[in-house]
Amino acid sequence: MRRRLLSLIVASLLVLPAVHAQEAPPAQPPAMEDGEPGPGGKAVEVAPSDDPDASESATTKVPLEEIRRYVGVYNAIREAYVDPVDDKALMHSAIRGLLLDLDPHSAYLERPDAEAFDEGTTGAYDGIGVEVMQLPDGKLRVIAPIDDTPADKAGIKAGDTIVAVDGKPLVPSDNDGPGPLRGKPGTAVRLTILRDGADKPLDIEVQRQTIRVASVRGRMLEPGYGYVRIAAFQVDSAADFQRVLARLQREAGGKLQGLVLDLRSNPGGLLTSAVQIADDLLERGKIVSTRGRAPISEAEFSATPGDRLAGAPVVVLVDAGSASASEVLAGALHDNKRARVVGSRTFGKGSVQTVLPLDNGDSVKLTTARYYTPSGKSIQARGIEPDVVLKPENANASAASEFAEVLLPGHLRGDEEDDRAGARAGDVLDGEAPIAAALAELKKQVAGAAVTQRR
Repeated sequence: MRRRLLSLIVASLLVLPAVHAQEAPPAQPPAMEDGEPGPGGKAVEVAPSDDPDASESATTKVPLEEIRRYVGVYNAIREAYVDPVDDKALMHSAIRGLLLDLDPHSAYLERPDAEAFDEGTTGAYDGIGVEVMQLPDGKLRVIAPIDDTPADKAGIKAGDTIVAVDGKPLVPSDNDGPGPLRGKPGTAVRLTILRDGADKPLDIEVQRQTIRVASVRGRMLEPGYGYVRIAAFQVDSAADFQRVLARLQREAGGKLQGLVLDLRSNPGGLLTSAVQIADDLLERGKIVSTRGRAPISEAEFSATPGDRLAGAPVVVLVDAGSASASEVLAGALHDNKRARVVGSRTFGKGSVQTVLPLDNGDSVKLTTARYYTPSGKSIQARGIEPDVVLKPENANASAASEFAEVLLPGHLRGDEEDDRAGARAGDVLDGEAPIAAALAELKKQVAGAAVTQRR
C-alpha cells in the first residue's frame, strides 16, 4: 500500500496539464484568454517572449526522500490518530498544505470552487455580491462589494474583515466548496465584521439573491464630459464599454471633450477585457507584459491603431480597492501618457494565476508570473501611485492601515518592495467627492490641450 501511494504521489507531481495563463481578482480570478479580442473589438497583438531559454523546459528532480517522509507521516496519522481519519479528507488537507504557504492567491479548487470560478467571468451567481479573499485563519477580507448588489446596499465596504457568519466564527474549512456567503436567493445571512476605525464588531444582515453584475455603467457629468464606471472585468465588459462610450459620444453631439474612467474598488477579473479596453483608448504602445519561470507565463500585449476617443483627455479614478486587471488598465494608460491617474495608491495585486484542471474536476490555482506595466514596473506589492492623491472625506472611512496586498501574510514579494511598503497603502475612496475631483482634473487637461493646440 505504501509503495502504491508513493507511486501515485510521484505521478501526480510529474503529470500536470499545460493551460492558458489566468488573471485574478484577489478572490476568484477568471480566465485570461490568450489575448482574444472582445466582441467587436480590435485584435490585440500578443508578442512571444524574447527569452532565449523560454522554449526549454526546466528539468526538476522529484524529492523522493521528502515524499517518503510525507508518506510516513500520512501512515502515522491513519494508524495512530485518536479518531479515525478519512483518507480523502487527509489527502485534501495535505494538498491544501502544499499551496498554503506559497502566497495568498494560490489554492486548491474543488469542483464546486472551480465552477464558481467560472461563474465569475459571466457575472451571474447566487450570493451577496462581494469579492473576498480568504485569510490563513479562515476569515474573509473584503476586496470590494460589487455595485448595486445586496452587499453594497447593506453597507459592506472594501477593507472589511468578515470574522463570523450567522454567529459562527470562520475557520479555514468553512471556505471549502462554494463558501458560507453563497446560498439560495431570498435567504438571509448575518455577517460579523471588523472595520478599521470601528470601536466594536459590526453585525450586518444581507439577503442573498441571484447576482447579475452590470460591470459597465456611464453617464454625462457635464455637457461634453463623460463618466464610465467599470465595477469588474467580465466576458462582456469590453463590448459593454464600447457600447456605453458610443452612447455618451452621441449625447455629447458626436465627440466627448474628456472622460472620467472610474475603477475604484474594482477587484479585477478577466485580463483580456482590461487589455481590450486599454486598446480602445490607445493608438499604439505596450499595454502589459507578464514574466514567470515557465514559457507559458511569458506574454506581452500591445495596442493596435484606433483610439475610440480620438485623443480626448482621460482621467482614471482609483483607490485601495482597485486591484489586478484594474491596475493593469490604469498602468497602461498612465505609462503611455494617455491618462492622468487620480485617487489613492491601488491594492498592489500584480501576480498572474494559472489554473491547472485535474482529471477529477478539481483544479489547482497557482501563481505563475508577475505583471509589468509598459514602463517595466512591477505592480506586485507596489500598486499604481496616482498623479493626484485624494483623501477620504471621513478619516474613519479609510482602510489604509489594513488594506493592501503588501500587508497580506505570505504575499508574493514585489520587485521594488521595501520595508516601508505597508506605510504607503492607499485609502478606500467612497462617494461622489472623488468623482468631482477627477472631473476638475479632467477639465485642467482639456484646458491644457486647448492651449497647446492654439500654439
